[in-house]
Amino acid sequence: MGRKKTRYTDRELAQFDKLLTEKLDQAQGQLGFYLQQIAEIADNPDSKQKGLDDGTSTVETERLYTMAARQRKHIQHLENAKMRVKNKAFGICRETGNLISKERLKAVPHATLSIAAKQQKR
Repeated sequence: MGRKKTRYTDRELAQFDKLLTEKLDQAQGQLGFYLQQIAEIADNPDSKQKGLDDGTSTVETERLYTMAARQRKHIQHLENAKMRVKNKAFGICRETGNLISKERLKAVPHATLSIAAKQQKR
C-alpha cells in the first residue's frame, strides 16, 4: 500500500515551471499589445480610430484598459505560481492541503484550489 503523495516531484515541478514560463511569456506579450494599442490611441487623440466617433473611441480605450488590468492580474497569478514552484509548494490545494490534479494544473497552471474545493466554495 503506497503512501499518499503530498507534493509533486522536482521533475514534475520543472515541467510545470516550463509551462508557467510559456504562459507568462504569452500573457506579457498580450499585455504589451494592449498597452501599445492604448499608446497609439493616446498619441493620436485628434485622429478617429478608423472612423470611429468619440464615444466609440472612448469605449474602446476603456475596454483596452480593462483588458490590460485583467492581463496584469493574470501575470501576477502566474508569477505567484512560479514562486510556489520554486518553494516546492506548487499544486497543493490551499483549502484541503491535497494535491491538485495534474490535468487541472495543465489547464489552469496558476490554480490554488482543487476542483473539489472550488465546488465547495459555490
